[in-house]
Amino acid sequence: MTAVAKVPPLVTVFGGSGFLGRHVVRALARRGYRIRVAVRNPNVAHHLQPLGNVGQIHAVQANLRVRWSVDRAVQCADHVVNLVGILFESGRQTFDAVQDFGARAVAEAARAAGASLTHVSAIGADINSEIGYARTKARGEQAVLQTVPDAVIIRPSIIFGPEDGFFNRFAKIARMSPVLPLIGGGETKLQPVYVADVAEAIACAVDGELEGGRTYEFGGPETVTFKQCLAKLLDVTGRKRLLVSLPWGIAKLQGRVLGLLPNPLLTADQVDMLRSDNVVSAEAEAENRTLAAAGIQPQAMDAILPGYLWQYRRAGQFTNPNAA
Repeated sequence: MTAVAKVPPLVTVFGGSGFLGRHVVRALARRGYRIRVAVRNPNVAHHLQPLGNVGQIHAVQANLRVRWSVDRAVQCADHVVNLVGILFESGRQTFDAVQDFGARAVAEAARAAGASLTHVSAIGADINSEIGYARTKARGEQAVLQTVPDAVIIRPSIIFGPEDGFFNRFAKIARMSPVLPLIGGGETKLQPVYVADVAEAIACAVDGELEGGRTYEFGGPETVTFKQCLAKLLDVTGRKRLLVSLPWGIAKLQGRVLGLLPNPLLTADQVDMLRSDNVVSAEAEAENRTLAAAGIQPQAMDAILPGYLWQYRRAGQFTNPNAA
């Protein structure tokens, strides 16, 4: 009798075409999963198909604000990963719609399909926060655990890597401006974590290696200040720029003005978020709710940043940053 090949499990990844999403899709493809990438516009997800074998990865249309599209995207899935989040509101893409209502919709769809769930939130999520981003992230977590009690919640610190929205953004500013702003003096502590490390840990959650019903916090091996991050960026790119302290009040005013742009460099909410440190908590460290729980040793910024920030040097990869 001819043996019938076992069909690999199907994983639906919401937000799989984004910065973190493409790394998650790659990590899942390497493990042999079938991957359904749920995005608002499937035409922007074609770049994911070469990450797997023929037919292993396919994109479907889904919008977290449209419940029936979420249900359709989750049909027959064995596991669901929700990566969707926004840093600023635009039109109908509000914090409430995406990070609260949307998170609940995905969780309810996963429960109805009998699928397990991994939900990506953020360090700083706080149900009592006055900041819309942080408050809705916490509400989303709450909705997920109420709906799927054994879901895995992942809270990363600032994620860095090629195409990131942090180091790339300030490197572009440094290419044109003689100064870089230190919001609130630049003393806020951050724990930047490499995107591939976060993606690998999410894949471990899909594998069932992380305990369900728990909230994990992911940070890199270094805790640095906002000022130290910018200094490191300038060192890697070989740029000499003044680091100028920007008082909280002025920064918030600028955030209000810039927040009116279609793709703002800064918003008032983002300024408020920088008032609090963005690092892994002592409780998470003590309870092994970090990358170590997935057996991952996080990679340092010095090992990764030169690999993609060289493009901001005066002569690109041929520039000696120490000679600039």
